[in-house]
Amino acid sequence: MKMRSGLTQDVDLLIDIDNDASTLFEQAGLRLDAERDRQITLAARERWMKCLSAGSVLLVEDDSGQPVAFAAVGERDGEPYLDQLSVRMNCMRQGMGTALLYASMKIAMQARGRALWLTTYQHLSWNRPYYERHGFSIVAGELCGEQLRRELSFERRLLPDPEQRVVMRRELTAGTIF
Repeated sequence: MKMRSGLTQDVDLLIDIDNDASTLFEQAGLRLDAERDRQITLAARERWMKCLSAGSVLLVEDDSGQPVAFAAVGERDGEPYLDQLSVRMNCMRQGMGTALLYASMKIAMQARGRALWLTTYQHLSWNRPYYERHGFSIVAGELCGEQLRRELSFERRLLPDPEQRVVMRRELTAGTIF
């Protein structure tokens, strides 16, 4: 497994990887309609371009050099935010997501973040429980900053099962082990 920084020309590749990874959600019965899917994709492209420009996107390449997973770290309310973590379906459960998660925590610490934030589904076994195993915990929406509340509201407006979307946070300290 080789990890590299993302480049601005990788934005379409990120969308392709994320679309492939999203089939797992479809298998769980979470489907978007065409209009909502278009809105989500356009918003993701914009966010990920910002992350690519900031140098905070990491890609994992398979043995043939093909990118198969990525993490994009943005910012909300002045704190690092895991904008996306996606792994192609045929590469899941090989440690790539975990490697990207911990590399994202390093990026967050290098940015002097006190915590890494994210939003996810709480009812899917590969979401909230996965992040909890890595030290994240749910934060009530009213305890979040305005940008995180807006992000959660946006996701709840466009994604299926809106009441299942939650904000999570992991404290980052000098003793954090990666």
